[in-house]
Amino acid sequence: MPERLANSVALLWRGDPNGALPRAEHNRLQPVFAALAQRGIETVPVVYADHIADDVRDQLLALDGVLVWVDPITAGRDRSILDPMLREVARRGVFVSAHPDVILKMGTKEVLYQTRHMGWGTDTRLYLTIAQLRSELPQLLAEGKPRVLKQYRGNGGSGVWRIEGAAGEPIGVAPTRVRARHAQRGSAEEEIALMDFIDRCAQFFEGAGRIIDQLYQSRLVDGMVRCYLVQDRVEGFGEQLINALLPAPSGAPASDAPQPGPRLYYPPTRADFQRLKRMLESEWVPELCRLLALNTAELPLIWDADFLYGPKTASGDDTYVLCEINVSAVLPFPDSALAPLADAIVTRLRGAVGGTDARSAGKIRQ
Repeated sequence: MPERLANSVALLWRGDPNGALPRAEHNRLQPVFAALAQRGIETVPVVYADHIADDVRDQLLALDGVLVWVDPITAGRDRSILDPMLREVARRGVFVSAHPDVILKMGTKEVLYQTRHMGWGTDTRLYLTIAQLRSELPQLLAEGKPRVLKQYRGNGGSGVWRIEGAAGEPIGVAPTRVRARHAQRGSAEEEIALMDFIDRCAQFFEGAGRIIDQLYQSRLVDGMVRCYLVQDRVEGFGEQLINALLPAPSGAPASDAPQPGPRLYYPPTRADFQRLKRMLESEWVPELCRLLALNTAELPLIWDADFLYGPKTASGDDTYVLCEINVSAVLPFPDSALAPLADAIVTRLRGAVGGTDARSAGKIRQ
């Protein structure tokens, strides 16, 4: 095993290992490098590619930890080679955030189904086979309410669809034609035969694939709130007022549906999000950990949870519906999260996470 460089952390992302590293001021992770350097932590940039996984493994084994920024799916590439390598270095004493096993527990769309009875939950279904989708989805659509289908693992809106019966389809009967809109940027709504749409979804059941189905939230027009967390504490917010699945204005053609807008960033002190912050920290994160058999030390050092607005309560308070949890590559995030992230890494390096040794804290219970 290589001699370990004390007080050292790698920042790893996918790229061209033969290319020159971007200059510091042009590196998207530069604020993280700077925050860690201010705490006296040695930071090492690591560019990952599947064909050099063994070399990257040896490099990581010489360090104390690694923070990973690699999407589940990018240009046809996945994490099928990266994740086993990260599991190996974690077993050998390097802390990994986020650990691949934690991602499988909380960073896939299935977490929406597993936590559907929590305070952030809604009507959510899980389809394990294409046959189950063919059998159950038409009956749900017969209720006349739009649904949102999401592939098990993905990012950037890929494999996320809003679907409902086409105009003129009667309520109470499974529609033969549907209106469907892909959440991927630049997509337009289309009308298609329901069974043709379902056939299109067959790709999402390959391997360990599955589809999660949520009731569409009509208050999507009010925007989406992203909560950025360092382990179990909310350290910033993002707000996106125009979402990828926002419908066209009433009476306008489907092609007039607005494209997604920018996400705006705020510190954790934003006044109108304090109730959401309290519920997340005091109720929902602890319940999530209980349901998924995680402890605080195993939570990712940086992650986020997206919320849509649910129906208002009788007293006029907002309710919130979990849209997804992002763990694999949380970037960008508010500057307010940088110092807490650096502090959490220092704590991990000192071996003070919940009284657990730093090396063992990087391992996930099997």
